[in-house]
Amino acid sequence: MIAYLKGTIEEIEQDALLIDRGGIGFRVYVPATLLDRGVRTGDQIKIYTYLNVKEDALTLYGFSGRDELEVFKLLTGVSGIGPKGAMGILSTLSADDLRFAVLSEDAAFIAKAPGIGKKTAQKVILELKDKFSLEDAVEKKLAHGEAAAGIAAVSDSSVIQRAQGDAVEALVALGYSGTEALQAVRRIDVTEEMDSEAILKQALKLLF
Repeated sequence: MIAYLKGTIEEIEQDALLIDRGGIGFRVYVPATLLDRGVRTGDQIKIYTYLNVKEDALTLYGFSGRDELEVFKLLTGVSGIGPKGAMGILSTLSADDLRFAVLSEDAAFIAKAPGIGKKTAQKVILELKDKFSLEDAVEKKLAHGEAAAGIAAVSDSSVIQRAQGDAVEALVALGYSGTEALQAVRRIDVTEEMDSEAILKQALKLLF
């Protein structure tokens, strides 16, 4: 119904933003990670929204990007996790971190979210592991810029991304968590001459 809101931040609450759009104030519940980015009253903001409809309430949840919104929707589809539970997870883990935790079956990492026990975390993994692919997770992480630090600028970045993805996949197969694998790979100054094996060898040196 409401795909996104673009307006002025009038108030910042503990877990929500009050956004003025054309003289109408919308209360939008947002992840703590968004509030931690230093948003201020008076700022202009565009936020992608999810409208949760209940018999006695209409609640808007908002996210800074479409990707985070899509992950939120996937989480609400997990049995036993409603919008509040999904928001709690995304207030603790980024969408990127959640993808890697699911792919590496790291239930303990997901269970760091408030109100999410190990059994619920395992349910998240079971129901979402077929929704994500490692290649897509790596590409999104790189696209978001969170894994770009230390990577040299080169003419053919797609080749490097594939090599990095292969190296991450190999590390996960060796038993490292997705988060550990990605952190090791992104610490390497990758050049276009390096293949996935070369990246893997350097990453293993960092992990030992």
